[in-house]
Amino acid sequence: MKKVIKNGTIVTATDQFQADIEIENGVISLIGENLSTQGSEVIDAKGCYIFPGGIDPHTHLDMPFGGTVTKDDFETGTIAAAYGGTTTIIDFCLTNKGEPLKKAIDTWHAKSKNKAVIDYGFHLMISEVNEDVLNELPSIIDNEGITSFKVFMAYKNVFQADDETLFRTLIAAKELGALVMVHAENGDVIDYLTNKALENGNTEPIYHALTRPPEIEGEATGRAATFTGLANSQLYVVHVSCADAARKIAEARA
Repeated sequence: MKKVIKNGTIVTATDQFQADIEIENGVISLIGENLSTQGSEVIDAKGCYIFPGGIDPHTHLDMPFGGTVTKDDFETGTIAAAYGGTTTIIDFCLTNKGEPLKKAIDTWHAKSKNKAVIDYGFHLMISEVNEDVLNELPSIIDNEGITSFKVFMAYKNVFQADDETLFRTLIAAKELGALVMVHAENGDVIDYLTNKALENGNTEPIYHALTRPPEIEGEATGRAATFTGLANSQLYVVHVSCADAARKIAEARA
């Protein structure tokens, strides 16, 4: 059955206007004024805005970390997203060193199968770069449609990649037309500061912040930007949280 949304205010990236929307087989087939409702389900959107579904490009669903697992899985997380008007998410697919990238992708597909109620895609974590990884990346892009790679500069001895891995990922992404994103913090310095805080019994929540000073995020952001320039690649710095990092991004853009 067709659906017609009437009396709403449509909001796009450039315009705002009053119109009706006809939907057929889940696809918008017509936008216009006073559309026929014969044989259609009618949704009265009077007093409401109608806008495209949101895209959340950074989610961690059913993700193991630090001896626990994130609270929401692909069912509860995507249901919550849909209620908030988000119709697409991009989750982070975590890989393990020494294992094929496809194995990690299959694991994430299993996590989401028959659970997700909205559209979803994956960013692929790159924790090491060797000939096996470089040979597999083209098929990941062609067959899986994954065109964004995540490199962690933090979480020493867990997710953190070294500078060579980041630089070679940027070079590979340039050649493949992919996008590299980084969690930009200096994991080595954070590890030192964290261990010192623990040695001194400083375990109050405030020490999570104090062991991660803004200069550490700024330094890593600047380092990633420098590598990106050398590789003539492109970079997305996720969850920028301080002025130090924002300044480094502005300088790199300039």
